[in-house]
Amino acid sequence: MNILESIRSRAAQLHKTVVLPEGDEERNQQAAAIMTRLGMARVVLVGNAGSIASRAESAGVSLAGIEIVDPATSAHTSEYANLIFEKRKAKGMTEQQAAELAHDPIYHATCMLAKGIVEALVTGAVHSTGDMLRPALQIVGTAPGIKTVSSMFLMVMPDGRLFGFGDCAVVPDPTPEQLADIAVATASTFAKLTGIEPWVAMLSFSTKGSASHEMVDKVVQATRLAQMKKPNLPIDGELQFDAALLPSVAAQKAPWSVVAGKANCFIFPELNAGNIGYKMVQRLAGAEAVGPVAQGLAKPANDLSRGCTAEDIVNVCAIAILNSSAG
Repeated sequence: MNILESIRSRAAQLHKTVVLPEGDEERNQQAAAIMTRLGMARVVLVGNAGSIASRAESAGVSLAGIEIVDPATSAHTSEYANLIFEKRKAKGMTEQQAAELAHDPIYHATCMLAKGIVEALVTGAVHSTGDMLRPALQIVGTAPGIKTVSSMFLMVMPDGRLFGFGDCAVVPDPTPEQLADIAVATASTFAKLTGIEPWVAMLSFSTKGSASHEMVDKVVQATRLAQMKKPNLPIDGELQFDAALLPSVAAQKAPWSVVAGKANCFIFPELNAGNIGYKMVQRLAGAEAVGPVAQGLAKPANDLSRGCTAEDIVNVCAIAILNSSAG
């Protein structure tokens, strides 16, 4: 059993419910059908009921056993409008604006998550990361003691090796404090999903002072902060990618580093590098990029890459379900 099969199997044992707000999108419908057929989760599709049924029929997707929630007819829509209003009235939201948002599938689904009707939410096949994060932050909020919401990808290499890449989808230009939070969160998520001890490399174009620049200084400072947050976590930086990954390069560039040459979690200094990096590994090396897995929210609301497949959606749903049961 490979890691993704293991994650799906563990998710199925929890008997949870996941909501997909992009209910009339074919890949989401295919994913819902797969999860229902496998008994991996109970699935709720949110959207216009007529459109969902029509799209499914055109695509030849069976919706048997899948719940359909239409915000236009749901008995809970007014309740969710009140929830949104209470959460956002201090920011100037009116009752009318809240009522309109309650009809939006992503906001409606997020209210379902906040109310505990579902345990996990996954969206983003056709919407941006911001479209998922905005309602999640407004209605669900961050986990206790967490300030930074970020993401990680579980990279499954063709040879079976597993790596955690963070952050590749959320924080464009993290501060040292945010970068430290991302490192700690990525290590935790990686360990939770794989059962493997994380070895965290803070990536840069410099290895241990080989270059001098304010961009390098940020990574050095973030490394120190992360080490202070988690003294027992193997974490080091700044490291170039080859020095972090390859023992032979590590022996030349950073022989004294406890992480160099052993890293399995790679923390990118900003979003340009992270997004480009994971897509290069995915497309050139044939790795499977599972995620992005959102980190730092009080309840699991997870984003998708808009290039995702139905199988990708199933995998992210399984991860979200596991995260919903994390202590």
